[in-house]
Amino acid sequence: MADPRFYDNRGPFTLAEVCARAGVAAPDRVDASAAIADVASLSGAAASHLAFFTGGRASEEFGRSLAGFCFVPAKGDKLPAIPAGLVIIPCDSPQHAFAAVAQLFYPEALGVAFPQALPIDPMAEIGIGVDLAPGVVVGPGAQIGEGVRIGPNVVIGRGVTVGRGTEIGANVSIAYAHIGDGVQILPGAQIGQPGFGFASSPRGHVKIPQLGRVIIQDRVEIGACVTIDRGALGDTVVGEGTKIDNLVQIGHNVHVGRHCVIVSQVGISGSSTLGDYVVIGGQGGIADHCYLGDGARLAGRGATAPGQVIEAGKDYGGVPAKPIKEWMREVFTLAALARKPKRGGND
Repeated sequence: MADPRFYDNRGPFTLAEVCARAGVAAPDRVDASAAIADVASLSGAAASHLAFFTGGRASEEFGRSLAGFCFVPAKGDKLPAIPAGLVIIPCDSPQHAFAAVAQLFYPEALGVAFPQALPIDPMAEIGIGVDLAPGVVVGPGAQIGEGVRIGPNVVIGRGVTVGRGTEIGANVSIAYAHIGDGVQILPGAQIGQPGFGFASSPRGHVKIPQLGRVIIQDRVEIGACVTIDRGALGDTVVGEGTKIDNLVQIGHNVHVGRHCVIVSQVGISGSSTLGDYVVIGGQGGIADHCYLGDGARLAGRGATAPGQVIEAGKDYGGVPAKPIKEWMREVFTLAALARKPKRGGND
């Protein structure tokens, strides 16, 4: 469920209202007046919440879910065992149905926040010894800890918390986020913007509201023009002591462990997980739903395949990424073949 510091829930709505908004029939032999309090992920839902299930790798989460209601595919593979008490709502596209209902609960989530009347909202809390440069905007309910230094033209959104001793460079935007102590954010970084989530069909692409947060733990360094998207329903997390170079993109629902090093121009796709002390070289690419174990290292310009697992403590390189020695053997073998003269040729 969405954090009320950042999002206003317009619910509850009845099952009948939710199904009407999604354009699907209410399930038979179920009370259509049953109240649905919120939308949530399969893993984060409670009995009064609505989730969605598209099949595949989410089957295990579906089987353990405590959700009371769930959009499921009307056609396709057979559903896994349905948890006790879960009301399934078949539909052609669970993602499209969920996107429509999420907009019903959170109509403002797709919009762009505009500045308030006063640069520093009266409901914001500013700690002792905070240094605010010209042009800083601080939204309602935001909390700025002691000794924070904020550069020119920084925008701190509604409900954002910034820990003690943090430094924020010029032209940074922070929304839907909690920032720890002693964090350094260089100019131009954008934290908490919506993740790149769409339900696609032949008719086009429907934006799925992004209702999560960004959690930046203590002593993280974030380079210039880094973008860290907020989670879709959960959180995007950057662990303590991690160092992020300039021009890095971290997608929604990514979890980065403690003391990682992420070099310039790396892209990390949604729902991937990095363990502690992971290193990713420049221009590396992490596809969606990947897992990099503790201490794993990916060479520059290396890229994983979707869902790939990188073993803890191992070095990988190439595209798709493979153990470094195997990748280097392939590189040298191809180079040798390229130099080998053709039989019967004139070259």
